[in-house]
Amino acid sequence: MNDMNRNIVGLKDLKRSFTQGETVIEVLRGVDLTIKSGEIVALLGPSGSGKSTLLQAVGLLEGGFEGSIKIDGEETYDVTSDVRTRIRREKLGFVYQFHHLLTDFDAQENIILPQIITGVKRADAEARALYLLEKLGLAQRIKHHPSKLSGGEQQRVAVARALANAPQLVLADEPTGNLDEHTADIVLEEFVDLVRTEGSSALIATHNERLARKMDRVVRLKDGILHEV
Repeated sequence: MNDMNRNIVGLKDLKRSFTQGETVIEVLRGVDLTIKSGEIVALLGPSGSGKSTLLQAVGLLEGGFEGSIKIDGEETYDVTSDVRTRIRREKLGFVYQFHHLLTDFDAQENIILPQIITGVKRADAEARALYLLEKLGLAQRIKHHPSKLSGGEQQRVAVARALANAPQLVLADEPTGNLDEHTADIVLEEFVDLVRTEGSSALIATHNERLARKMDRVVRLKDGILHEV
């Protein structure tokens, strides 16, 4: 059982700026954020507000940040690239706006592969993949390659892949941004329900304010500062 008082994410005074010519653009201007174990947080903000930059920071995907980034209590500010890779592999899952599935592999294989990489036995990886696909209503599509799946189905597979290794934290950057509104609503709701069932924490960037309010907490990024909604 998850310790609901444990901090999975701890950001303190996180800053990120970019230089264009002689102009310094401050994207993040001292962001503080805590996400507890099992908590699902919606991240709102207009395009260009820095949501993707914030997710990249939490996902340890790029450097150049000032401030503290703790993942499950482990400070990551000055660790080696190998340590960052280990934390991503062991504790994080990612869902992007585009599914990025491996086109030469079927739906189930796309979810098996990340498990095999971490040392899971093939039979166990197959069972886990089938379980996740069934939870997302894709039991009849497990042997279909991405080209034979609809956009919504492809993104459901991407969601299942993100949860394949039971990450402590799932990071999602506009995970339904490429889908039509009706399909996006369904997939995002299924995504949140599955994350909740799995007991993972999540930080989900979305424009969908209605579904955002179905999550445990909503934060909004504006002018480089994070505000509780």
